[in-house]
Amino acid sequence: MEAAVTILKQISGFLWGWPALILIAGTGIYLTLVLRFLPIRQLGFGFKQMFGPQTGVGTIGAGAALATSLSATIGTGNIVGVATAIHSGGPGALVWMWLIALVGMATKYAEAVLAVHYREKDHRGQYVGGPMYYIRNGLGKNWGWMAIAFAVFGMFAGFGIGNTVQANSVAHGLNDSFGLPTWVTGLILAVLVGLVVLGGMKRIAHVATFVVPFMALAYLLAGLVVLIDHASAIPDALALCFESAFTGTAAAGGFAGALVKEAIRFGVARGIFSNEAGLGSAPIAHASANTDHPARQGSIAMLGTFIDTIIVCSITGLAIVSTGVWTSGAEGAPLSSMAFSATFGSFGDIIVVCGLAIFAFTTLLGWSLYSERCTQFLFGEKAVIPFRIIWVIAIPIGAYVSLDFVWALADIMNILMAIPNLIALLLLSPIVVMLSREFFAKK
Repeated sequence: MEAAVTILKQISGFLWGWPALILIAGTGIYLTLVLRFLPIRQLGFGFKQMFGPQTGVGTIGAGAALATSLSATIGTGNIVGVATAIHSGGPGALVWMWLIALVGMATKYAEAVLAVHYREKDHRGQYVGGPMYYIRNGLGKNWGWMAIAFAVFGMFAGFGIGNTVQANSVAHGLNDSFGLPTWVTGLILAVLVGLVVLGGMKRIAHVATFVVPFMALAYLLAGLVVLIDHASAIPDALALCFESAFTGTAAAGGFAGALVKEAIRFGVARGIFSNEAGLGSAPIAHASANTDHPARQGSIAMLGTFIDTIIVCSITGLAIVSTGVWTSGAEGAPLSSMAFSATFGSFGDIIVVCGLAIFAFTTLLGWSLYSERCTQFLFGEKAVIPFRIIWVIAIPIGAYVSLDFVWALADIMNILMAIPNLIALLLLSPIVVMLSREFFAKK
């Protein structure tokens, strides 16, 4: 097994290397340019739509679609991913996370526009869509193989990064902090997730609409307290982030130092891991939204990247840098815990662990929808109920077993589902531009 894990990690490292990061970032830059920086110009409009009246047709509310999407994106990446990026790439990695998020907004916008434009109704009368549908319906039958490839990769990726990995992170976090047996955490998570997932998309959206704002605000408030407590250090922290983003970071304390290329690589990779712009996951949720035009939902969808990275990840990153714990040599959740403990003492560890638990729970809900839609696309309606049952059963298994193999395999599935999605976005970009001009000209 160790040999298999080593091989998978090597494959993952190759697939997530510079070519993939350039493809993802390049797609975001290209879409930003052809849309003439529309996501940035229309950011205020997007927030108005999120809180505005519902228009058009769909299965769930437009805001609920965003909450469902955020339930999957706001997760361990906001706590563990940011800390890992700073540990490996230095404070400058945070700047590259911001930059990839700004162009990622255009990617997320385009994904949602195409998802709504090419969505379909299933046998239950619910709207379904996502990359597999806009590849098949937008690019034609000759590209059907690519739609199937995305669905296969998306289905398996969900059981990795969206299921077992989440359960394992929570189970071991609670075990380390409170001594709670991993199997107990696994069973509790399975019951809670099962009560929601077995009820279908509307129940997932309802729970996400309630839980996501609460969890995000609670974590943000705790992070803001840390930043206020270290307010005098924030100007120097920001200066350090921007300086090291373009010059590299020297060794300091337990930090081994990082070159500019490491700041770029880890900042971009962890940013994408957190906000999922380009992976093709979020448009599956937005395809079901109540809306009268694809561009309207696109303007709401792009907020997911802004909220996830520019707001939530920034709180974690600035807390780590301003408190000075980034030089400790710690990484992952322990590094984030050290930052919060600088203000809250031993209670800081509890805040981070509880945040991880809630974030992982909502990620389990959001990714269950993504994988279910991919399964439904491949095998039809008859596969939906069996999928939901298998999804719940996988949770306690993931909480208990070692996941080195699953982590490596999930990383591979993630990038493999992104490649067909990014190709489709580039080929269908004229449709995105046309629909956008049509909508905003009338507005």
